[in-house]
Amino acid sequence: MRVTDDRYSRDRLRYDLAVRLIRHEARTQTIRQWTGLTDDRIRKLYRSYVRSTDGARLRRHRGKSPRQVSFFARSRQLQQDSAGLASVLSMFGVLPPARLPDASRQLPTVARGELLCDAFETYRRIAHDPQITFEHAVFLALALAGGGEIRLLKCRHCNGLGFGDPLALRAVPCLSCGEALRPPPVQRRPVAHAAVAPMP
Repeated sequence: MRVTDDRYSRDRLRYDLAVRLIRHEARTQTIRQWTGLTDDRIRKLYRSYVRSTDGARLRRHRGKSPRQVSFFARSRQLQQDSAGLASVLSMFGVLPPARLPDASRQLPTVARGELLCDAFETYRRIAHDPQITFEHAVFLALALAGGGEIRLLKCRHCNGLGFGDPLALRAVPCLSCGEALRPPPVQRRPVAHAAVAPMP
């Protein structure tokens, strides 16, 4: 009975997350990626959700999810929004402490998906005129977790967070104070030196 209860609880969490993702107009492939539900179950859930709520106004996005990091630097407003969202993603624990070699597979879990929704909803509440859609928020989280194209950078002057290309030659200015953003220092383990016996 306990095994059945555990499975029911896991399934319930996956369905609850799927409904939240539907509310945020996530694509089917995004919902599948973060919940593990099949496309057929997601479509049925979407239809039942639209019928049971005022979900007729929800847009059903099709096609591929966003994949260009240049989107986040198209304007100063987007840069500010992206930096703010990156900070919220970090504070809510969506981003892992270390880079993930395969973020698109390793990052998405039901628990982290709930945190992602919490972070996005917080960003929408605190942003003056939010410009970033949920799908772009998902892409930003995956890109920052992978760290290949963009990484979180910290301002050593005001402690603000931003992001930039890890291979860029020029430093990225902080949007708050203008100082250069730098990647956090690498924590190096002290090297243990073997004791050397004195020469006779």
